[in-house]
Amino acid sequence: MTPITPAALATRLAAACRAGETLVAGITGSVAVGKTTLARQIAEHLPGRVEIVSTDGFLLPNAVLEPAGLLMRKGFPESYDHQGMAAAITGLKRLAADGPPVTVPAYSHALYDIDPAGARQIAAADVVLVEGLGLAPADDGRRPPLDLLLYIDADEPDVRHWFVERFIGLWAAAADDPTSFYARFRSMTEAEARAFAVSVWEGVNLPNWQQHIVRARAVADVVVKKTLDHSLMLA
Repeated sequence: MTPITPAALATRLAAACRAGETLVAGITGSVAVGKTTLARQIAEHLPGRVEIVSTDGFLLPNAVLEPAGLLMRKGFPESYDHQGMAAAITGLKRLAADGPPVTVPAYSHALYDIDPAGARQIAAADVVLVEGLGLAPADDGRRPPLDLLLYIDADEPDVRHWFVERFIGLWAAAADDPTSFYARFRSMTEAEARAFAVSVWEGVNLPNWQQHIVRARAVADVVVKKTLDHSLMLA
């Protein structure tokens, strides 16, 4: 494997851009693997107007997931509004051809739900980076209508570590925010919170990665391997 930087990945994306067209590129991989961070790093090195869209906004709201018994399956294929996501991606690809603005929904990790106040309109863009889950191919092998797909791979122990640390960060922040979803876990000690995070990883996010998310790797245009120190290698 060869080391690669976000700037070099941006160069690859920029080379795929065509005048008068909006390039829509997906970035996917396991929960907590660093999709949002890499999207921001790549965006910093791209020319023109760049927008970042999170697929979290296309999760079905808790009011839909909870009655269906899907609240603990967020991130699994059945928890997404796939039609809405595909329509938004198609609309984003038409922006440079004077297509209408696209409204992108937003998700709040603190609320653990869709945040209606966070929705935004995107009226123009040269490149749109769509980062998150829900970008793996369907059972028929088709992936969402992206121009390019980048998959971030990593060793399982590393991703588990990143997931637990992210959970603990949200747990700690909830000490000063009683409205946070994570406030309900504040009765736990840090050790208990860490153990709970590991159980969520092993019971929810790891199976989702192994059964669904990893399917995107085989159809990705670019695969990078991320190491514990956050270095990137071109796979």
